Amino acid sequence: MIGVVIPAHNEERYLEACLLSVLTAAAHPTLAGEPVKIVVVLDSCSDDSLAIARRYPVEVVEVSAGNVGAARAAGAQILIDADARWLACTDADSTVPFDWLAAQLAHQADAVCGVVDVDDWSEYSTDVRQRYEAAYSDRDDHRHIHGANLGVTRAAYVLAGGFPAMPCHEDVHLVQALQALGANIAWSRSVRVRTSARMDFKAHGGFGSYLQTLAGGLEGGAA
Repeated sequence: MIGVVIPAHNEERYLEACLLSVLTAAAHPTLAGEPVKIVVVLDSCSDDSLAIARRYPVEVVEVSAGNVGAARAAGAQILIDADARWLACTDADSTVPFDWLAAQLAHQADAVCGVVDVDDWSEYSTDVRQRYEAAYSDRDDHRHIHGANLGVTRAAYVLAGGFPAMPCHEDVHLVQALQALGANIAWSRSVRVRTSARMDFKAHGGFGSYLQTLAGGLEGGAA
């Protein structure tokens, strides 16, 4: 069985599109009908995220961690207990392509780190987009780590200690632990996810914070 973990904190604006995309990816013919269990971990949600998630054939878990690392770990543990062989992670403000799971598994690696495409740059200036794209390595062997586009075998995840309970960079710490173990990690541009560049991001210190840092550097006259 394949597992997918989606943490969410007040993501009513994006969650439905995310779930529809993951459910579509779960039906890819290359998976040959292998079951895909999707776990949505609602962390301290006060909006309509719960009602939205309940419309779909996914397992919904509510936690009050206020911590994306703890939320992602909670979902991963449910999947481990359900005997998932592969744990795929994305974020509630992201959408995955039809071949997302198939592309991860095709690498036959201990873990797969994919890339992201920003779905809408309208909240940022052209200069911010150009600075971001100049710094981003959209190629194989890229070394980017995104919780929105990460997959790992159950065995490797457990051996590495899982996601730490951190407010951000829990994905980075997991991958670093995998590297320390000598895990076979595929750094692939063929595994892609579209993610949001919205300014009302939820995980401070994560992708949204990075984009605001780029914008702040330009406003401050940085090179």
